[in-house]
Amino acid sequence: MAEVEVKPKKAGPIQCSICSQRRAALKRPKTLEQICRECFYAVFEEEIHRVIVDNQLFKPGERIAIGASGGKDSTVLAYVLSELNHRHNYGLDLFLLSVDEGITGYRDDSLETVKRNEIQYGLPLKVVSYKDLYGWTMDEIVKMIGLKNNCTFCGVFRRQALDRGAAMLKVDKLATGHNADDIAETVLLNILRGDIARLSRCTSIITGEDGPIPRCKPFKYTYEKEIVMYAYFKRLDYFSTECIYSPNAYRGFAREFIKDLERIRPRAILDIITSGENFRLSTSAKMPEQGTCERCGYISSQVCGVIYMNVYELELSMAIIVNVPFMDGNGSDLSRILDSPSPLNLDFLFSSSHLSKDQKWCKACVLLEGLNRGLPKLGIGRTRGLNNGLEKDTKQSNGVKNIQSKQCGTLDF
Repeated sequence: MAEVEVKPKKAGPIQCSICSQRRAALKRPKTLEQICRECFYAVFEEEIHRVIVDNQLFKPGERIAIGASGGKDSTVLAYVLSELNHRHNYGLDLFLLSVDEGITGYRDDSLETVKRNEIQYGLPLKVVSYKDLYGWTMDEIVKMIGLKNNCTFCGVFRRQALDRGAAMLKVDKLATGHNADDIAETVLLNILRGDIARLSRCTSIITGEDGPIPRCKPFKYTYEKEIVMYAYFKRLDYFSTECIYSPNAYRGFAREFIKDLERIRPRAILDIITSGENFRLSTSAKMPEQGTCERCGYISSQVCGVIYMNVYELELSMAIIVNVPFMDGNGSDLSRILDSPSPLNLDFLFSSSHLSKDQKWCKACVLLEGLNRGLPKLGIGRTRGLNNGLEKDTKQSNGVKNIQSKQCGTLDF
């Protein structure tokens, strides 16, 4: 009698691990649960709602600006905040705030996405541009300085541009789309740089409470992959191209490392954030103090990305670069003293009676002044030992025609 071959039964479709009623459509990157789309939408939105409520991010009646770039994070943030605002009756007035850095082929296209979001979500849009605020576009800046250090200019200018745009809208808070991956990357970057000031605050869900307009991060515990999935399944309209000027940004290396860790152990992202939250700084650690730029009125500190630079130091370094005298009250040419072979430095000059350290400029004003004078490397890196590498700056500045520009401007807070 011939044996009958029994074929193994094919496994049926995997059911959603939450509702057990519908087929699983995806595996959550954060928990590795296999769930259906409907349950994914529900848990995704509920987690963000719990973060908002538990951390008291908003109060009824507040005006909230959403930093909108047209990318996946800001688009999903605008959509989810709009939905939760109606569903849970937050009582918020929501606005979209975009910054036009002036990057042809990138920002102009992404701004078209933001303009469509304005219509889709019924949220008013405000766009501020580098050209209007500073008199420069990033295309013009990169043309002058090249692809190295261009992210320094953009980061400093963009942060101040968001604050100035928020002030124009008269909002109470600025919500940004920074997600869990972004915060974990920032923790690693601050450790690698030894930046204890930023390390102590980069995991805070609300920052800038001592400034004019606080910022909050509703996506602090939300994985980037889940944001992409949500945008994909909801068919949201967003712009997915990376900035053309940041292929070699230092953050990119930290991002790749985080992705490798996530593949091995998905919870690694949250663990890094938890580690950053639990760091305790030594009582002897010197922390930067908040101050106000005496040129543009911008309120910030080293923690917020603006390093104050003495105006005399700026003028003195410029005098050395362009080879002109810089006279003090006693008739001495300080540019020659500093550029001499003797071990004198700026600290010595400031500790003597030659100069006063009372007047301070924010880094945005320093960078802008360098651009306007054809000396774009001023303000990049440390402010000490500015005579190092001045020959390179001199070569760069020769033959460069200064572009008519504005000063940083005054913030009306």
